[in-house]
Amino acid sequence: MKLKRSGKFAAAFLAGAIIAGGVGAVASTQNTSSIAACADKRTGALFLSATGTCPTNRTLIQIGGPAMNAKAIASLVTPTVVSISVTAAAGSGTGSGSIYKSAANGSFIITNNHVIEDAVTGGTIRVEFTNGDQVAATIVGRDPMYDIAVLSIKTGNLPTIAIGDSSKVSVGDPVLAIGSPLGLASTVTSGIISALNRPVTAGTAGSESYVNAIQTDAAINPGNSGGALVDAQGRIIGVNSAIATLSSGGVSGSIGLGFSIPINEAKRVIDEIIATGKSTRPVLGVFFDVEFTGIGARIQRLSPGEGAEKAGIPVGSIIRSIDGVRIPDNEAAIVKIRSYAPGSTVTVVVDLPNNGGSKSFKVTLGSAPSM
Repeated sequence: MKLKRSGKFAAAFLAGAIIAGGVGAVASTQNTSSIAACADKRTGALFLSATGTCPTNRTLIQIGGPAMNAKAIASLVTPTVVSISVTAAAGSGTGSGSIYKSAANGSFIITNNHVIEDAVTGGTIRVEFTNGDQVAATIVGRDPMYDIAVLSIKTGNLPTIAIGDSSKVSVGDPVLAIGSPLGLASTVTSGIISALNRPVTAGTAGSESYVNAIQTDAAINPGNSGGALVDAQGRIIGVNSAIATLSSGGVSGSIGLGFSIPINEAKRVIDEIIATGKSTRPVLGVFFDVEFTGIGARIQRLSPGEGAEKAGIPVGSIIRSIDGVRIPDNEAAIVKIRSYAPGSTVTVVVDLPNNGGSKSFKVTLGSAPSM
């Protein structure tokens, strides 16, 4: 699935949006009615509770109650999310970011690469806090393949966003998206996690980013890019990055299909950039057949000495699954591999060439510079 990034929009509209900047909005839906139920501790089966109590082998839960305290979470998290403006020869634009680390002498801001990439060869980047103060920012490092960038500012002792665990989230979990859509700083929208492990690519040919994305129906619009997707405890679980659009040209708004980079995937890249200024990516060690139109990802050739060759996967094999996740095409295979850290061991199931049947291989992923 190739999608439109949510960070850039027409300069004429941007000017109007900046004038209206600083507006904060909280959009939340809460259902105050609830039903008491008992969840079996062994099987997870649910049973209605007429008395509001449960036996010792079952846990009392409320179904249909308030999903989250959006007001409290917005108050807690909004000061840790910033607006980012970029001015460069290639154009200007705005986006969002989160305060990742802060010490007495400075702070690190995380955002999307596509938010700041126009300033890489020249230009200015400014960060605006919720109180309206603005400071200059510099690029510490970036990774276009993961659409992640880290900025540095000289302002210290700032509140930092709490880090969640994206491997623990589930479809249906409530979330808030916080950022600066269309330049409207500190905007908060609510929704749920609609899907997980959604293969998403964004960008232009030759500079695509590949994301094993969290899908949400929380409204994400141009300018939200780089902002935070947070859980019911106010912890960042994703970096908002892209939206699906029905528009064939230009940029359209949210249609309830937003995509975020899982924070576990982003964190590895972010920490590497902060430590070294660069990042790495995992390598399976294969080249896919771009002409293949069947189901799966067909291996056209192998990289000598890399994981796939060492594991014994033959050329012509068609990858069907990776760690139990179905692989329908080349893009899905790339996205899934990119979700791991270099050095990880994955189980790759392939259809062998010449009707040789199906076989499972354990492959240790290699490492390569990400840029």
